[in-house]
Amino acid sequence: MFDTVAAISTPIGEGGIGIIRISGDEAFSILEKIFKPINNKNIDTIASHTINFGYIYDGKNIIDEVLVSIMKAPNTYTKEDIVEINCHGGFVITNKVLEIVLKNGAKFATQGEFTKRAFMNGRIDLSQAESVIEIIKGKTEQSVENSLKQLRGDLKEKISILKQNIIDVASHVNVVIDYPEEGIDEPLPKELEEKLLSVKEEITVLINSYDKGKVLKNGIKTSIVGKPNVGKSSLLNALLKEERSIVTHIPGTTRDIIEEVINIKGIPFILIDTAGIRKTDDIVENIGVLKSKEIINKSDLILFIIDSSKDIDNEDIEIYSYLDKENVIGILNKIDIIKDENKIYERFPNIKNWIKISAKQNIGIDEMLDEIYNIIIRDEIQNSSKDIIITNVRHKVSLENTKKSIENIFNTINLNFPLDLISVDLKEAMDNLSEITGEITSEDILDNIFKNFCVGK
Repeated sequence: MFDTVAAISTPIGEGGIGIIRISGDEAFSILEKIFKPINNKNIDTIASHTINFGYIYDGKNIIDEVLVSIMKAPNTYTKEDIVEINCHGGFVITNKVLEIVLKNGAKFATQGEFTKRAFMNGRIDLSQAESVIEIIKGKTEQSVENSLKQLRGDLKEKISILKQNIIDVASHVNVVIDYPEEGIDEPLPKELEEKLLSVKEEITVLINSYDKGKVLKNGIKTSIVGKPNVGKSSLLNALLKEERSIVTHIPGTTRDIIEEVINIKGIPFILIDTAGIRKTDDIVENIGVLKSKEIINKSDLILFIIDSSKDIDNEDIEIYSYLDKENVIGILNKIDIIKDENKIYERFPNIKNWIKISAKQNIGIDEMLDEIYNIIIRDEIQNSSKDIIITNVRHKVSLENTKKSIENIFNTINLNFPLDLISVDLKEAMDNLSEITGEITSEDILDNIFKNFCVGK
């Protein structure tokens, strides 16, 4: 933490700009060795939070024409002195500038080191630090919006309020334990019991929000399933509005798994076009069939496609037998040449929701997306847009442990066990909440969190 570190903060490759970020006590002295402003100003006299035009030098050789942002501690991302060199993009020039920075005293930053320094230096808590990577990896506007609320400190503030309520209860319990001569017989007055119950209820709401948060963060894994040549690939192409899958009249064309992401009203759906499931002697096709069966078991949602222009056969029935009927939506394809849809419904009685489309003619596709959203989401995400939604399993586990500690307190009271046990459970509840914000955490947990960051963040 005492080293001055540097890394490239923009994607490597051709681009208009590449940014090299430097953070630490030696940031400005390193810059002074390699940068000459066009106005010949001394680096120490340049005002903070300004952008300065000039040249990067390697010895006497000009390397690039750059803009340099100078930001003086403590009002920076890491609360340390920060320099950001905006050079021309491209693999060669960006890496050359970084090489010069490292040669003049900086050390190469590890993954997530800038954000880790922001946390260690007290600018943000651990939940805010974790939200940074979720913003970067966000697949939709809604998931990014939820992560921004966490970065803003909404979860931190909520945890702080819950902790303070537990501290109020702990203060009373400690007085009863430490000053028995005061004659306080009631371990928890009614108002403190109600306060603790309120904390438990609010924690339960946060825990229950995880399922919504997981959908926002990871999306809904959606398998397109059916026998060969029913229109699975045509449906994928229609949804993506591009020819992503090969479409022919020959059964068994799709032999591998094709995966793409679409956005339905702010929710990412990971679409998987599976190989048609049937008995086959083709070794390669058979591998695809086995993969399809494996993916079906791991899917959150299955779109079971039926060719409505043909009679139901044994292949359709066999595929149906593999499916968990709770997460299946039936898709009647080729409705422009449909035969008898009622017979289809009768053959698959456990599928409650059916949608009619023509993938090839692009009929009913938008309506299908609306219906899928309503069936699966049922407006839960939209209705909770103002609430705090947790997306991190680490937070969920800490909240569950906190809830368990509070339940133990009420069990202790009901069983007339010693008050010391209540004090222990109250401390555990506070510690579990502190793990979320990082007030209590181990180095292993920190390393595991920040290893998921890119180097330049």
